[in-house]
This record gives sequence, C-alpha cells and structure tokens, in this order.
Amino acid sequence: MKKIVLFFFSFLLLFFFLGHAGMLFANEQDDILKKIAEYQQQIDSLQNQEKTLKQQIALMDSQIKLTGLKIIETQTKIKVLMEEIKTLSVKIVRLEESLNFISKVLLERLAEAYKSSRVDSVVLLFSSRNFSEFILRYRYLQKVQFHDHELLLSIEKTRTNYDDQKTLKAEAQASMEKLEKQLVVQKSELNSQVAVRKKLLDETKGKEATYQKLLADARAELEAILGILEGKGSEKEVRKVSSGERIASVIGGASCNSSGTHLHFMIVQDNQTKNPLSYLKGVDFENCTGSSCGSGDGDSISMSGDWEWPLNPKISIYQGYGYTWAIRNTWVGRIYNFHNGIDIKGSSLEIKTPKSGTLYLGSFVGNCILRYVRVHHDEGFDTYYLHVNY
Repeated sequence: MKKIVLFFFSFLLLFFFLGHAGMLFANEQDDILKKIAEYQQQIDSLQNQEKTLKQQIALMDSQIKLTGLKIIETQTKIKVLMEEIKTLSVKIVRLEESLNFISKVLLERLAEAYKSSRVDSVVLLFSSRNFSEFILRYRYLQKVQFHDHELLLSIEKTRTNYDDQKTLKAEAQASMEKLEKQLVVQKSELNSQVAVRKKLLDETKGKEATYQKLLADARAELEAILGILEGKGSEKEVRKVSSGERIASVIGGASCNSSGTHLHFMIVQDNQTKNPLSYLKGVDFENCTGSSCGSGDGDSISMSGDWEWPLNPKISIYQGYGYTWAIRNTWVGRIYNFHNGIDIKGSSLEIKTPKSGTLYLGSFVGNCILRYVRVHHDEGFDTYYLHVNY
C-alpha cells in the first residue's frame, strides 16, 4: 500500500509542474496576442491612408513586425507542446511500471484469496467456537476479497487513463509537427517581406516622386488594359495567321506603362479573361513571381493545357493570374486586386501565336500610346499581347 500511495503522490507532483509551466506559457501567449492585435490595427489603419512611400514603408514595417510576432507565438506553442509531450512521456513510463507491478501483486493476492476461500469456509466452520463467530469471520474474509477486487478494478481504470495519456501524447506530437511546418512558412514569409521592403527602397532610392511614378504607371497600365478589353483601343485587321507564326516582338527595356522587358499575355472568351496557364503546355521556366527568381514564395505555377507558348523558352514568369503574390505582398495591391493575365519573358523578343486566327494590330492612347496585338481565334476566343512592337 505504501508503494501505491507514493505512486499517486508522484502523479500529483507531475500535474502540479505541468500546470505551473502551462500557466507561464499562457501568460506569455496572452502578451503576444495583444501585440499581434495592436500591429494588425496599425496595418488596417495604414492601408486606408493616402498612398505615400513613407506610409508604404511603415505598412511593410508593421507587417514584418506582425509576422515576427506570429513566429514567436508559434514557437511558444511549440514549447508548450514540447513540455506537454515530455511530461506525458514521464507519466506514461511511470504509469506503465506501476500498473504492471500493482496488477501483478493484486492478481497474486486475489488468486490466493480465492484459493483459500474454498478451504476457509470449511476450516472456519470447525475452528469457530460457535455459529456467530463463524459468520463474523466468514464475512470478514468476504470483505477482504471484495476490497482486493475493488482495488484491482481501480487499477484497471488507471490503465485506461494510461491509454488516454498515450492518445494525448500522439495528438500533441501531431499538433507540434503541424506547428513546425507552419513555422517554416512564417519564416519564409518574413524573409519575403524583408526582401520586398528592400526591393522597394532600391527601386525608389527612397524618393517619394519615384514611388508615385511607380503607382501612376501601374494605374495607367491597368486603365489601358481595361480600356483595350472594353474595345476602346484603335485596331486594324492585318491578315490570317497560322499556329506558331511570328506576330510581333516584345519591347526591350522600359516602354509605355512598363518598367522593363515583359509581355502581358491574356486570353479572353465571352468577355471574360481566362487563366493562360490552364491553356499553355508545360515548359522550361523559372518562377520569378515572388521576392526573387526561384525564391519559392511566389505564385503557384501549374500548366495544364496543350498550347505552345507565345515566347521561346526558357520562360521567366514575373506574375501569375488572379490574386497574385505581388497583390498580396507589394505596393501593386494598392492599384488592383486581380491580375487578368500573366507577365512573362522568353529567351528572345519574338512573339508567336499559339493558335491560328485573324491578327489585329492595336494601340490605346492614355498617358502614353500602348501598342498591342490581338488574335481572334476560330474557336471563339481572343489572345492579347501587350508591350510590343509590330
């Protein structure tokens, strides 16, 4: 019985230390959550303010700090789980040892008790001085056996708790693995945010006028693209073209509403833009949609079509289709929230149509003259090519 008492006492100590550690981590997490809420409030406020370089940098700084706090929060959760797993491991080992020992002892006692009960009822009868003494002694023997049986049931219940502790440990380990993966993503996000901030400062040299020009050019390009899609461009039908035929060339360097060499490629059907990557076949490419080429933090690129590409590989993809990484993480998100094509660059400036159709040369007059070509395809859709010479 002394060993059983010591076993339960040590169990209580384990619960005390686990609870104490949990309280410390809980207080730490509360402080982090308060700071996260504060920075989220700052970000929401800055996003609604006038678009200046100073405010954009302040917004990025707040996002960097917010991500840093989320990393600390995740690391704290991992620490809590590590302590919990460590404590559960000790509890499981002690439970297993104690349960095996106590169960063995009790089973031996029960076996002896039941074995002796077959003889004792006869022995008791003849060794008792009278019938009343026999009844008292017999009832006492039954009580001993009953208490032994109850204690065994209690130990078996504790064995069930032992199984529950093993389940809790497995769940805690699964949660920790999930948090460790989350931590990797958060650290990657933090690196991206720092890189984007540096890139913006490199692009603008810290000058407000340069930043405002970037915003103005992006806004003008968006207005031009929307105008072209609405049929407001000036177009001239040229000729029928075959699949793979040269139709134009990409402008090298900066041009109207473009800060550098790239082709903005769109597919339109029934007045709706489509994801070009769903039509284009797999090709040798590099993903430059994130903080840098090959960084792995940009748009997910998946090609599932059978079209040839309008540019010669190797293809560099600078922005994907839809709600892109650039929209979520850079200043372009202040201009538009959906990218209706893909921005790409090839190994040469030559542009070829992936499908046969009718070629149109076009231009849109906004803050400058934006040249483009359109191919109307027999299947009932159009492809658009912007920032080109023809």
